[in-house]
Amino acid sequence: MTATTTHLHFMTQALRLAAKGLGQTSPNPMVGALVVKNGRIVGRGYHHGPGQPHAEILALNQAGPRAKGATLYVTLEPCCHLLKRTPPCVPTIIKSGVRAVVVAMTDPNPPVKGRGVAALRRAGMTVTTGVAREKAAQLNRAYLHWVKTGRPFVILKAGMTLDGKVATAMGESRWITGPLARQAAHRLRSQVDAVIVGVGTVLKDNPTLTARRSDRPLRLAPRQPLRVVLDSTARTPTEARICAKLDQAKTLIVTTSRASESRRCRLERAGVEVVSLPLKHGQVSLPALMTMLGKRGITSVLIEGGSTVNATALREQLVNRIRFYLAPTLMGGQDARAVIGGRSPKRLAQALPLRHVTVRRIGEDLVMEGDL
Repeated sequence: MTATTTHLHFMTQALRLAAKGLGQTSPNPMVGALVVKNGRIVGRGYHHGPGQPHAEILALNQAGPRAKGATLYVTLEPCCHLLKRTPPCVPTIIKSGVRAVVVAMTDPNPPVKGRGVAALRRAGMTVTTGVAREKAAQLNRAYLHWVKTGRPFVILKAGMTLDGKVATAMGESRWITGPLARQAAHRLRSQVDAVIVGVGTVLKDNPTLTARRSDRPLRLAPRQPLRVVLDSTARTPTEARICAKLDQAKTLIVTTSRASESRRCRLERAGVEVVSLPLKHGQVSLPALMTMLGKRGITSVLIEGGSTVNATALREQLVNRIRFYLAPTLMGGQDARAVIGGRSPKRLAQALPLRHVTVRRIGEDLVMEGDL
């Protein structure tokens, strides 16, 4: 194999390793690393979560003395700063004796950006960057978006009939999609930092909003998203499931100045965190919410709200990706609830186009995804 082909081969394996950290590493990126000597992998590692060793350190520790003269493949630029819970990786890499480092992409985080690569080159190492860059960026798109904008990467998810209805005129919605689609939705919840719904969903469906591995018996995913309720007047009842078992999954009720002090205190006494944000068009300001979540280190959110929340998020241009589960059923009726509420655009040209659209089958349902 040529050097370029060899680099791509091993970097692809490093990216697969990095993906094992999906849903576990936030607010850190997913990173994988390999130590390769004489064409053989002698060390592997991936980042397991905040405060735990970085992928490079794990791979070098596994390689031990065999790292001397080897090549280190890493999916993201090694860090060289002290503004974190673990020691910087660059000094360890230099001390290990590896002769070359291959990096998929530089880290856009200002304390790191370009400095790790520069430090390695100053130490006399051969550093190659940009190998499988696009795949690396796709893997960490939530992290990259958060670093760039200060706001989380937003996925809008909904289950609907083939004609775009999410509930009957009477509000009945359970269950439109099949069990396999619902299981996939739970896996998606386990991969994000927060799940957002409107208070209408809480009052109508009383969901738990946990990420579950199975229902019978009930098995929760190891890492639970923060459950966020948009509730401008603090109508969420303390008896709601979302206010229970807070030791397993945290809940944040987002209110506004329209909420009375007594209602806020009632929720706080139940152990729920309550914050007040500005109003926008009579509702909780979603841009303000995303900014607040970003400051808390929330890098990805899943919107599972009703048609009103969906419409607001799209109108505010906050949605980065769509995932719709479509059941092979037709509901019909103008009074049935559509996946996106509000007023329709006056012109077809104002419709929002999706990019990179994929469609796949899951059980009897279809899953359509695309970027905005």
